[in-house]
Amino acid sequence: MINELKSMKVVLIGAGSVGASYAFALLNQGFVRDLVIIDLNHGKAEGDAIDLLHGMPFSSPMNIWAGSYEDCKDADLVVNCAGANQGPGETRLDLLEKNAKTFKIITESVMKAGFKGIFLIATNPVDVLTYATWKYSGLPAHRVIGSGTVLDTARFRYALADKFQVDARNVHGYILGEHGDSSFPVYSHVTIGGKPLKDYQDPNKPEVKELDELFVSVRDAAYDIIQKKGSTYYGIAMGLARITKAIIKNENAVLPVSSLLEGEYGQQDVCIGVPAIINSSGIREIVELNLTDKEQQQFDQSAQVLKQSIHQIFK
Repeated sequence: MINELKSMKVVLIGAGSVGASYAFALLNQGFVRDLVIIDLNHGKAEGDAIDLLHGMPFSSPMNIWAGSYEDCKDADLVVNCAGANQGPGETRLDLLEKNAKTFKIITESVMKAGFKGIFLIATNPVDVLTYATWKYSGLPAHRVIGSGTVLDTARFRYALADKFQVDARNVHGYILGEHGDSSFPVYSHVTIGGKPLKDYQDPNKPEVKELDELFVSVRDAAYDIIQKKGSTYYGIAMGLARITKAIIKNENAVLPVSSLLEGEYGQQDVCIGVPAIINSSGIREIVELNLTDKEQQQFDQSAQVLKQSIHQIFK
């Protein structure tokens, strides 16, 4: 065990495909020193820890072990990836009943240990379960973060980059709303190399119909992947690692995460994907974009979809 350096402690709950991929991403990126893996199947957690430790000669030093909820007491970040996966033909909201009860047990177990850090939620339906975690934990809203539309946005940026044949890191834009079927693209704020999409004069610039089709392919990407390989996990794992890095390194990074709205975007009492400034305190502030009338309408519709699901749990 490496004890001489002060470290940020991350506890991962759920060693399924997403959780294991997240752990692997952390090991490869090298900015976490202590990682605890908790799973209902403790043997699986132990196996993952050992397997990851065998890669240590090729990575930065890191403490990794299979633990219990007691390890949450002094954790800086708890990342919850536990719960049922989305199956073929299922929407993310279809998972609500399966995962809400599990989340209540998990959250209460974490808090009972004396946890005082930040929650990061990945399990679907992520917006509703982020709200549930906030309610169950009693923590301030800025310390409960959902992965939100960070993956949707990454898919969106990649699709636009592929269309315009530019590096995806030079394409900026957001998918907002539910991480699910009511999400929408904010084309009014898309830039390529700093130039707004509306001003882009490339002869290959897609028409409105093509842009609509591009978004549909982004929105439905998970269904396609699930049909082909059973579940998605690499993309979301990297998205979770990106959020983790912003927290651990106190980056003040702007990322589209699921956050509790308290009047922003004309909505309140709902967790939904919006750009937010993320640092070591959690969500420093929500960034409000000036949306077009159509985009605001889409945002309101998405918020309503999520509120209906939230009301199923908290009637």
